[in-house]
Amino acid sequence: MRRAVVTGASSGIGRASVVALRERGWEVIGVARRADRLEKLAAETGAEVFAADLTVQADVDALAEFTGSAPLHSLVHVAGGALGTDRVEDGDSDDWLRMYEMNALSAQRLAKALLPQLRRASRDEATHADLLFLTSTAAQVAYPGGAGYNAAKAAESMVPQALRQELAGEPIRVIEIAPGMVRTEEFALVRLGDAAAADAVYEGVEDPLTAEDVADVIAYSLSAPGHVNLDLVTMRPVAQAAQHIVHRGRLSPRA
Repeated sequence: MRRAVVTGASSGIGRASVVALRERGWEVIGVARRADRLEKLAAETGAEVFAADLTVQADVDALAEFTGSAPLHSLVHVAGGALGTDRVEDGDSDDWLRMYEMNALSAQRLAKALLPQLRRASRDEATHADLLFLTSTAAQVAYPGGAGYNAAKAAESMVPQALRQELAGEPIRVIEIAPGMVRTEEFALVRLGDAAAADAVYEGVEDPLTAEDVADVIAYSLSAPGHVNLDLVTMRPVAQAAQHIVHRGRLSPRA
């Protein structure tokens, strides 16, 4: 049985990924800051859980110790987030730093902490291991009011791109999943701090991606044959043709 660490497990795509992997027979350690939500997740899915703030090195070290000597086959790093929509000239540098820590530095900390265990599993079981990072189309295309998040996600995207080259010759897949518009219960709310503003992001958009849509792609990428690496998967709802082109209203064929 394969075993994975999934971060951001208390809500959204992280939680959906824990559910998807458990349904496919994986052993899962769900990681997030909110212990109460993790306890509920454990009760509902049978996953192990571990409360940690991934911007704190001591918590990451404790997670590596918690995973123990049992084989670890995959890291699924979903945790991250955006703060605000300020223009560059109006941006709060503390928010920018916080986003860099939440997205890019957490990715580096986790890769460094858990790579020895992934290597050990691939060696001892003569199998492959996986490092999977959830980034964003924000890492690929800038947009007004998004520069802080663009920069943080672009920095995070460099982690798997460099790792894939640094680990060449080892049986370790490095996967990047970059979703566009995904409607979850918290992402836009945390970013904007207002429920009405968060709802307006998705107003009129037919079928934005869901957390379960992204989790399904994550689960597929981990279950693909071991010699198949999905370097980068960019996924958007049909209503979002590009980062800045979103159709609001019903989708319909041309006459």
